[in-house]
Amino acid sequence: MPDKNLETKEKSENGVNSASQWIIVIGASAGGFEAFKTLVKKLPSDFSTPILIVWHLSPDVQGVLPQVLNRVNKIFAANAYDGEEIEAHRIYVAPPNRHLLVNDGKMSVTNGPKENGFRPAIDPLFRSAAYAYGNRVIGVILSGALDDGTAGLWTVKEYNGIAIVQDPMDAEVPSMPENARRGVNVDYCVGISELSGLLVQLTKQPLPEMTNGKKDQQTKNEIQIAAGGDALQNGIYDSGTLTPFTCPECNGVLAKLQNGNIVRYRCHTGHAYSIDALLAALTERIEDGLYNAIRGIDESIILLNHLGDHYAEANQPKLAALYFRKAKDAGDRVILVRDAVLKHEQLNKDALENTINGSEAKKTN
Repeated sequence: MPDKNLETKEKSENGVNSASQWIIVIGASAGGFEAFKTLVKKLPSDFSTPILIVWHLSPDVQGVLPQVLNRVNKIFAANAYDGEEIEAHRIYVAPPNRHLLVNDGKMSVTNGPKENGFRPAIDPLFRSAAYAYGNRVIGVILSGALDDGTAGLWTVKEYNGIAIVQDPMDAEVPSMPENARRGVNVDYCVGISELSGLLVQLTKQPLPEMTNGKKDQQTKNEIQIAAGGDALQNGIYDSGTLTPFTCPECNGVLAKLQNGNIVRYRCHTGHAYSIDALLAALTERIEDGLYNAIRGIDESIILLNHLGDHYAEANQPKLAALYFRKAKDAGDRVILVRDAVLKHEQLNKDALENTINGSEAKKTN
């Protein structure tokens, strides 16, 4: 169940809340495995600031990242568990198929709706950290495809935290840091080999006076949704405008949400998409739909021919000829659908930009 109290408060124990220490949240997707290893290996073994990580994984894959990180540094890494207190000198990793959220020095591990097609997703962690820790959050986006994390990093910056991206030229897959840099006024853009030193430098600075900016209702609602709350009851349609688009996950109507120059979409069951993720998901659905059409037509051809054979055996040649003709007509139509499948493109921002760059390169040659 979602936590009803999203306000931070003082803690006198070892748990790390907004009053005691910096907190670092990091997100990555494709190419993130090596980036995490490099970063953690270069951190000093006594680095005390807690680090929370979201790395996109298939839901049926066992997460091995904590074990790998424990081999390269003495900072203890483990999958986070629900209700666990955030402690210094620890690395917490979102477990497969669960969102990781933070509040009041504790973590929530939830089965909330997917964002950008992922659970765990980066945006919910960053959003919850910004809401709870304000200007004591350091958000980092590493290698990955598409743009999960951009909206979350925007929230970190909006709540006066520090925004960092891996230099896209240094990333194995540059899309995520590049999109974050375009959408957010980031504070630092560095190579992965420089990142550990930067984090050490930043966390040695005196803690700033606690400011969280304006705790806006939309951010609070979206945290509640990621924690498992009812998106409709949490007023998701009140935060945006209805669109003609439907959710690729559940076919619910999508509302358009806007934060600064970042546009996103969320349905009343809670699924959320960036523009790029929505475009990728919708064009993927088109291919699925075309293959479903081919399957349906093929089945009709088989059945029509079967009925034609039946009427031919029953000495009803006119009916048999009619069914055989209809089967042939269907066969002609399915050729067109197969051609449409072969010409169909899986679209996203990177694919379209590569098309432009390729066209411009041909003109210069």
